[in-house]
Order: sequence, then structure tokens, then C-alpha cells
Amino acid sequence: MLSVKNDAVMNFEGAMRGARNPLNSWARSDSAYDENGNYILGKNDLDLAVRLRRAGSDHRKFLRQVIVSADITAPIYWWKEFDTYKVGTVANSTSTMHKIHSKPFERDDFSHDHMTDEALSALDSMIAFLEGERQKYLLAKEKAYWYNMIQLLPSSYNQTRTVTMNYENLINMYHARKNHKLDEWHTFTDWVATLPYAKELIICEQNDIAAE
Repeated sequence: MLSVKNDAVMNFEGAMRGARNPLNSWARSDSAYDENGNYILGKNDLDLAVRLRRAGSDHRKFLRQVIVSADITAPIYWWKEFDTYKVGTVANSTSTMHKIHSKPFERDDFSHDHMTDEALSALDSMIAFLEGERQKYLLAKEKAYWYNMIQLLPSSYNQTRTVTMNYENLINMYHARKNHKLDEWHTFTDWVATLPYAKELIICEQNDIAAE
């Protein structure tokens, strides 16, 4: 299970201004904000952006300045894979260490959408044990019970992080993970495909990717 909320894309204007710096071609810029405050790339700017995108990572540095922020909720096993993309990303997460005891454990705290009946039964037993340890910790404040929760917590436990990325990060993630066996990556890459100009600047055509 993975969900994305409160997503925002920022600084297309600054990124395109920077893309024109090398040739001092700012006068050719034809982008503008629409009535809803969205920055719409004009024909000239979009053509330049696509050419730089196709030219490879050395030429598309401007995409590192297109910033994306989102609240992502996903299981710990997915976050372990996401954390391989540390360069250029920043995340603030909900605190498992400090808040694990703050609410009762429930099945929906865990990703269980592909579990068999036997696995769900095992998960429910683990939830019951964790909840028992939580109640003991609340009463006695003994660290042993807290450690039991932390060290037994399944990797299917869902965590929310507010993540900041850029379009260059998303190019790497999209093409590396779009065919991954985890459904969470498919949900993530499907979301990436909905971002402004994702088709032209992130996804691109396969023959263009191969030529980089």
C-alpha cells in the first residue's frame, strides 16, 4: 500500500530561466502563469526543455531545480528501497521511536493488501502482542516493553514522510522502478506520470532514453 497526498511542483520558472543562462537566450522565453497560478511552458521553452532532457544528465541540470514536495505513506519495506535515492532528496518522517506507543495498534497500520488468510492471522496475532506490550509500557514505563515494540515491529508497518525531490531524482526513480515487482513502486511511478510535463521531461520516449 502506498499513497501520495499534498503534492506540489515548484520553481519551473526559475529552472527555465537557468536553462537559458548558458546562451543568454532569455528573450526567447515564452512561458507565463495562467489564471490559476500554474506556470505554463510556452512553445519555445518546452522545445528547449525537451532537447536538454534528451541530451542527457550533463545537459538537463535545470531539472534538478524543479522541486517536488509530497506526503507519502508507505510500508517500511518500501522506504528501505526508496532510501537508496538519498542524493537530492530530503524527508521528514513521523517518528516511530517517539510515537509508537501513542495510539493502539490496528491492522490498517500495516500494509496487508496481498496477505493470505494465514498471513493475516499471523499479523493479527502480532498486532495483539504489540498492543499488549504498548499497554504494559503505558502503565509501567519500562523500556523493555518499548524495545519489544520497536524490535518486533514488522516491515509492513506504514510510515508517512514529507519528501522533497526534484525532476532529475524522479527520472532515475521512474525508469529504474517502473517494472518493479512491488505494487507500491507502480503506484509511485503512476503518480510521477501525473506531474506537470512528466511525459516530456520525466518519462520521455524509450528511444530517447536509450540514446542518452
